[in-house]
Amino acid sequence: MSLDPAPSAAPFLVVGLGNPGEEYDRTPHNFGFQLVDELARRSGARLKMRECQALTGRALLAGRSLWLAQPQTFMNLSGTSIRQLLAKQPLAGWLVACDELDLPLGVIRLRERGSAGSHNGLRSIVDSLGTTEFARLRLGIAPEHPVADRVGFVLGKWSAKQWQMTEEAASTAADAVELILTAGMAQAMNRYNTDSKSSLKE
Repeated sequence: MSLDPAPSAAPFLVVGLGNPGEEYDRTPHNFGFQLVDELARRSGARLKMRECQALTGRALLAGRSLWLAQPQTFMNLSGTSIRQLLAKQPLAGWLVACDELDLPLGVIRLRERGSAGSHNGLRSIVDSLGTTEFARLRLGIAPEHPVADRVGFVLGKWSAKQWQMTEEAASTAADAVELILTAGMAQAMNRYNTDSKSSLKE
C-alpha cells in the first residue's frame, strides 16, 4: 500500500504498540502508545472507541483523515488487533510505531519494511499478516549504559529526566507523521532518519 499523500476519504492508520494497564504506563515498551497519545492531542482525537481489540480515535491532522489505535491485546499479541483493524475498512496508508532498544533514547527511525528483529510486537504482526512489508516508526529507548536485563528495562519505569526526553522524541515523531501525511514517506525518511539527537530539533 502506498504511503504517498493522495486525495482520499480513507483514513491513514497509525498503530502504537504497548501494553494496557496503569502498571505499564511510562515504561519504555509503551513508547508507541505515547506517540499515539501525542497525535491524539494534536489532532483532537479521543481514544475512547473500543474496536478490533484496540482503543481507537479518529480526527483530522494536516488536512488528512487520521485513525489512531492502541492495541489492548498486550505486546506479544499485537498482530491479532492489527489484522482486524486492516480488515475493517480501506486505508490511505498505515504504519506501526514501537520502541527500539537498538536505537539511543531520543532517536527515531522510519522504515517502509523490515524484519521483526527481537521485538515481540513486530514479530506478532509479521506472524499475523504473513509479511514484513509494512511501515514502522521506531522510537529509540536505549540508555547510555549497557542493558543487561532487556525485559526488565523495557518494562521498568522511566526516570523523570528520561520521561522528558521521550516527550521531546514523541513530539519529533509526531512531526514526522505529519510530514508523511502531507509529503509522503520518502520525504519523511530523508528528513527524520538520523542518529543525531541535536538535528532532530533543527
